Amino acid sequence: MTEKPSLLGGACIIASVCVGAGMLGLPSAGAGAWTFWSMLAITVTMLIMTASGWMLLEAFKHYDLRVSFNTVTKDMLGDKVNMFNSLMVYFVGGILLYAYITSSGLILQDMLGINSKAASILFVAVFSLFVWHSTRVVDRVSVMLIAFMVLSFTFGISGLATNVNTSLLLDAVNPEGRYAPYAMAMLPVALTSFGYHHSVSSMRAYYGEERRAQHAIFGGTVIALGLYFLWLVSIFGNLPRESFGSVIEQGGNVDALLMALDSVIESQSVERAINAFSMAAILSSFIGVGLGVFDFLADLFCFGNDKKGRTKTWFVTFIPPLVLSLLYPFGFVMAIGYAGAAATVWACIIPGLLVMKSRSKEKGKEGFVAPGGATMVGVVMLFGVLTAVFHFMAMANMLPLFSG
Repeated sequence: MTEKPSLLGGACIIASVCVGAGMLGLPSAGAGAWTFWSMLAITVTMLIMTASGWMLLEAFKHYDLRVSFNTVTKDMLGDKVNMFNSLMVYFVGGILLYAYITSSGLILQDMLGINSKAASILFVAVFSLFVWHSTRVVDRVSVMLIAFMVLSFTFGISGLATNVNTSLLLDAVNPEGRYAPYAMAMLPVALTSFGYHHSVSSMRAYYGEERRAQHAIFGGTVIALGLYFLWLVSIFGNLPRESFGSVIEQGGNVDALLMALDSVIESQSVERAINAFSMAAILSSFIGVGLGVFDFLADLFCFGNDKKGRTKTWFVTFIPPLVLSLLYPFGFVMAIGYAGAAATVWACIIPGLLVMKSRSKEKGKEGFVAPGGATMVGVVMLFGVLTAVFHFMAMANMLPLFSG
């Protein structure tokens, strides 16, 4: 008898998909909302994104275990909706690669003492080769990077956590401060930090049924939420709220956040651990997202899996975001915000439409049904629409923006 995969294993897969470089944007995105409202925003986002993943599970239940997100969307909602959904999937992947390339260049600039644009080119030239070579190489490198991230995160966080200043954490010097209005603009970055939905079909295939996949998804998002809480408490408990002004001025770029932290961290070993974690998080996310976009474009353009075909796919995957990064570098948080606004399509709106379509069929009520009924479907879709609206309102200066 084959042993069933553990729920903890599946939960860790979902958590690792969620926790990447996106978490590096959370402190800057949440500086205005600060501790309580930032935690509330990411908790609400986690609950909504967990529910939307369960809705995908429900929509997939009458299909083969190896079915893809695109196949179900095309079959249930038609070619046009699927084409738009695929475009949003590509946009999110592309803009995340753009953000990682820009940030890596800025961090390597300080580490290697070279121009940031040259550093970005070097980063892509070296690390995109893992994706070009094979999925197996990405798998092996990812395991090493995740192990390294865990060690550096644990060491860095333990150093920060022991020095948490409660008055900074509660922003005691600003007793009449406004926090709640800033939480709205944070939602797109929070949504990006729980973007695991392309892995839902993998979880269903992994367990061979929906119920255990449901528990693994919930476990994974809870683990991610716990890590985000720990990260925010450690940062907000060491770095005064007004110090984020200079970070936000530079677009919330990771190197600016690290420089601000360097000024308040007394231990060089903790400083090095945080810097190492940040670089590993960006690299891990870069090759993970890069592989997803690479496979998506290879399928879209029908490129072969030989060296010539993979080189063509490499070119269309990595060169456009690299060129954009060199020509129009802008903030890390801003880029992730755009990704979050676009991700609302396939993380909230499409799951809601799919589950409504599934429930309208005769066999829709058989088997796994996501909890919450029609009300939860409405809540998930409304959350997606509002998150996108809040992002564009923030871009148009129609929401209060924290400047330190």
